[in-house]
Amino acid sequence: MVKALKNFLVILMTKNITIIISSADHPINPWVQSWVDKKAAEQNVKIAREVDEATGGSICFLLACSDIIPTHIIDRYDHVLVVHASDVPEGRGWSPHIWNIIEGKEDIVVSLIEASKQVDSGDVWKKYHYQIPRHFLYEEIIAIVNQAHLDLMDFALENHKTVQPVPQDRNVTPTYFPKRSPRDSEIFADKSIEEQFDILRVSDEIRFPAFFRLRGKRFKITIEKYDE
Repeated sequence: MVKALKNFLVILMTKNITIIISSADHPINPWVQSWVDKKAAEQNVKIAREVDEATGGSICFLLACSDIIPTHIIDRYDHVLVVHASDVPEGRGWSPHIWNIIEGKEDIVVSLIEASKQVDSGDVWKKYHYQIPRHFLYEEIIAIVNQAHLDLMDFALENHKTVQPVPQDRNVTPTYFPKRSPRDSEIFADKSIEEQFDILRVSDEIRFPAFFRLRGKRFKITIEKYDE
């Protein structure tokens, strides 16, 4: 009887949750898979690569989704939420934490917002602040940002019935970042390490490695801490 009641309560708590991460190579994948494994006893969670795989349920998280979500997909869920690493409405668009770090920022805001027709313009559920020291390298940076995604997904699961979303501040002029490409990781031999260090430390060795051109050839750069 006790076991049957426990199983009933687990079923009652279970939600159908979809997490869309477009690329299997994105560094957030192992973090999310670990989160999914921990939630498996209480949640029905699946990771999707394509928007059409979002078949409906309680919550759909868009973590690294390269597509605009059409209305008919949004209508399949109680909530469709975007985790976006900027203090929206500033920093809408692509890879905002990377661009912010290149600009010299140490305080990084990660926002949980509702999906909307206009990119990254939905109402805000929650914002968290994270400190990223200026000596942190890519793996250290991405660990903080990936953990922020998990923190905000946990917040959504715990508060989705009571949260009061607020519109983005209309007194702040929205800014937009472009999509990063390999050329954004180029280091120039005639410039100092100091003035290019932030580009070096945000370069993804797999997807967007730092490189420089010299004497008719292109050379890849790797960087790691070497404290004595």
